[in-house]
Parts: sequence; structure tokens; C-alpha cells
Amino acid sequence: MSVPLDNGSYDEQWIPVCPRHPEVAAYTRCQRCGRPACTQCQVPASVGFQCVDCVAAERKANPMPTQRSELGMPAAPGRPLVTFGIIGICVAVWVGELMSWSFFGNVAFIALAAQDEPWRYITSGFAHDRSNVIHLLFNMMALYFMGQYLEPMLGRLRFAALYLVAVLGGSVGYQLLTSAPVRGGDLYASGWATPLVGASGGVFGLFVAVIVLNRHLGREIGPMLTLIAINVVLGFTMSNVAWQAHLGGAIVGGIAAGLLYAVRRRSTAIQLGLLGGLAALLFAAAYVSFAMADLSWIQIVR
Repeated sequence: MSVPLDNGSYDEQWIPVCPRHPEVAAYTRCQRCGRPACTQCQVPASVGFQCVDCVAAERKANPMPTQRSELGMPAAPGRPLVTFGIIGICVAVWVGELMSWSFFGNVAFIALAAQDEPWRYITSGFAHDRSNVIHLLFNMMALYFMGQYLEPMLGRLRFAALYLVAVLGGSVGYQLLTSAPVRGGDLYASGWATPLVGASGGVFGLFVAVIVLNRHLGREIGPMLTLIAINVVLGFTMSNVAWQAHLGGAIVGGIAAGLLYAVRRRSTAIQLGLLGGLAALLFAAAYVSFAMADLSWIQIVR
């Protein structure tokens, strides 16, 4: 193909041009297909250059293998973005609680209200005691350390799903293990009328998930068992600590981790589907407890 010269005439010799940019002369040829390529269409290779078309064809024929963790699941290398996201949401919710009592009342888990407002089972795991910043800091520190370890191992979607189902387990565990109000009794003496907030249920779920997964991987579990034992003792000796939520989150987190390990080489859809089924069972258990309780005499004021 010839190209016009500045004076409007044509060179007598053939000048190679780029197939993708015919108006540009290209004197460098692709090392693979031999076609000329302009500087915009050159991709450095181990020797010389390749054109963008050959590079695209190679990537399509030989895609990069998925990086997998020790469990055989797609890994999430780099910074634990989901962990940082959860921490950021918790901090934002706590600031919202400081600004408005009604905001706190709408996100805290109150079993009597959760029958008609089921979002409370999850939102309570992102709220904390507005009068005690240590409650927030302790949970965020534990979440950060657990997330640093688990999120790269499980992948972001599976880690997020495990945390959420553990939070749900903490709320449902608190509901099932506290007393329902009794007709004629003191309504506010019932655990179902007591607000519950905190990421502790989710954090305990992550604690036990580490134990379950490390056990399968043949890794040390002693330090994590010690950490859980310390927190269990604190839960029974300190006031305003809901051990029921800790227990519920721990049990559900362990079950969720076991399910993920059992199907570790199956598709992400199957793994998330199993955790979704576990969440459905928890909701079913909560609503069975509602059906078994006599709540007809209680009027919830919105």
C-alpha cells in the first residue's frame, strides 16, 4: 500500500501501514503474525513487539488461571476490602446513633419489633452501644484481625456471606435463648423487649470459622480456643453482655465454615446457596418462636 507524500504525489515504493490505522506508516512488524504495527498497536514482548490483536487472541486462548487459596477457593489477594467496608459501615452507623436516638431505635435488634421489621436481625450487627466507644473499638479490632486472615482465604463474597449469616445467627440465638414476654408479666423484664446491638455475634462466628478451617488445614487452633475462652468468661462476668448472641453467632459461624469447606471446590453459586439456605433456616426458627409465643396482648408503639 502506498501513502501520499507531503507534495500530494505518491512514493513509488510500497510503504507498510498499520492495519488498524491505515493512515499511519508502520515499519515494525509483529513477532507473531508478521503484520506491521504502529506504536499505538505495539505490545512489548520478551523479544520485540506483538500486535494488540495477537495479544488479545493469546489471552482468549490461554486465560490466566484463577488464583486459589489453601482451601481451593478463588482467593482475594491484596487488602481485605470487605473487612474495611464492614468496619466503615459500623463506624458510620455509630455516628448516626450519636446524632439520633430514633436511628438507634430503628437499627437495634428488638425481638418484639423484628417480627414485622426483619431487617433488625442484620442491622443490629452493625450498631454499637452509643455511650461506650470501647464496645465499638473492641469489635472492630477483632473484626480487622479475623478479616485479615479469613477474607483472602475464603474470597470476598464468601467472607461477606459468612459474616452476615453469623450476625443473623447471633440475633436469632438471642431471641431463642431469652424469655418471651408472659401475659400479665413485666414486659420489659423479657429479653424480647431488650435492645441488642453489636458485631459480637458476627465476630464470634469468625472466631469459630477460623477454628473449623484451621482444623481441616492442619493448623494450630490453640490460640484461637484461648481467645474464645477468655471472651466466654467475660461474657458471663460482665454486665450488659449478651452471651446468647455470642453463642448463636459462634454456632452458626462454625456451621457456615464447615459447609463452605465441604463444597470448597464447587461453584460460588452453590456455596452461597448453602449459606442462603442456612439463613432461611434461621429465619424459620425465629418465626416459629413467634408463633409459639402469646403476643396478642402486646401493642407495639411505632
